[in-house]
Amino acid sequence: MVFASMTFLWIFLPATLILYGILSRIGKQEIQNLLLLFASVLFYSFGEPKYVLLLLISGIVNYLCGLGIGRTEGGRKKAVLALAVILNLGALGYFKYFDFLAASANALAGRELISVRNIALPIGISFYTFQAMSYLIDLYRGKCGLQTSLYKLLLYITFFPQLIAGPIVRYRDVAEQIDCRRTDLAKWSEGVTRFIIGLSKKVILANTFASKVDLVFAMDGTQRGTLAAWYGVFLYALQIYFDFSGYSDMAIGLGKMFGFDFLENFRLPYTAASVREFWRRWHISLSTWFREYLYIPLGGSRKGTWRTYRNLILVFAATGIWHGAGWNFLIWGLFHGAFLVAERVFLGECLEKNPVRILNHIYCLLVVLIAWVFFRAETMGQAVGYLGSMFRIAGGGQWGFLELFGKKCICLSAAGVLLSGVIPEKYQLRLRNNGLFRALALPCLLFLCIMLLAADSYNPFIYFRF
Repeated sequence: MVFASMTFLWIFLPATLILYGILSRIGKQEIQNLLLLFASVLFYSFGEPKYVLLLLISGIVNYLCGLGIGRTEGGRKKAVLALAVILNLGALGYFKYFDFLAASANALAGRELISVRNIALPIGISFYTFQAMSYLIDLYRGKCGLQTSLYKLLLYITFFPQLIAGPIVRYRDVAEQIDCRRTDLAKWSEGVTRFIIGLSKKVILANTFASKVDLVFAMDGTQRGTLAAWYGVFLYALQIYFDFSGYSDMAIGLGKMFGFDFLENFRLPYTAASVREFWRRWHISLSTWFREYLYIPLGGSRKGTWRTYRNLILVFAATGIWHGAGWNFLIWGLFHGAFLVAERVFLGECLEKNPVRILNHIYCLLVVLIAWVFFRAETMGQAVGYLGSMFRIAGGGQWGFLELFGKKCICLSAAGVLLSGVIPEKYQLRLRNNGLFRALALPCLLFLCIMLLAADSYNPFIYFRF
């Protein structure tokens, strides 16, 4: 089940909210938590019924490992943490990377060494695995307390607003909210506003861009001209931003409806003036996770210049592989990592001294756009072919530009540019909190989203495959 579906909007969400509201009148937080746990498992079962057991086993194993970490000392404590990390990464590695590694080994050997098993990837496994690991590592470090209640830890791991596409929530950020939270009318209204805005980003903007992006990337070099190639990856940049930030908005909004406050996951990343700044604004929960649980343990920037560069490359290689089992994702991560190293070596100083600030933004956008080609392409061959279309002077291909993209898509892409950074964040916040906007615009946006969902079955979520 996805948020942008009729089943969720008309049945699942209203029923859960009504039951939750009834229980809030009774004032029993534990019963409310049990309801949310049941609803979360039911939500996951709509999309992955055969992997519900895997999700629950993962939660129970991490609960037991947490008990082991919380109730032992010294070497045993470290051993339990090591076992927990091995189990979590082992499960993630098997389901996400076994076929990729097997196919790569077979290709290198020129024959079949390992049989490819065509393992289906459980939805959200990367997100809930990293979330569970953050709890165990923080518990080991003494940054959060031991959760002795199994159902409360399962609620943390499986809570449906952020279960299958984030944001990745640290246990220490919501531990108190699991035990004690309140939802008043103002917070509920803020949550509804945020959810509708996120739904609008997804349905009105991202879905429109997605169909055109699919078309352009599916073309061969003779069909795709240079201008179409650049505009296609530009549309993909808008698509993935509005798709993922829209999902995060919906998750944050849903959290508020049930009394939870999740941290922001996006802060207008395309306004960044450097790659380093981009990663402070893009998928903040993931970049924070890698900084806290990989970059700093590797030594961060404390062990000398060369080790700092090595750590950055390793972290962004891991970031790329986290997103998908493919060489193109690894190249995407290494590409960003290389520019982060370059900015530490010399480029960052050049950017700071540059008096023409707009050039810094152009540089960052060019790096991000080129990198998105590797992220979107299904194979390295497709990525190289697409880059060839971008960087060679070619005609318009077999399609005219307006014929290919259409007036609707072009107009909405202009709106996307405004919303992704041209209109400052503070003004967007003011509009979102404006009473007249909430009263007039939100119902219209919700109605339009429902009409579009009813009329079109094309409704992909990019980050569901991670």
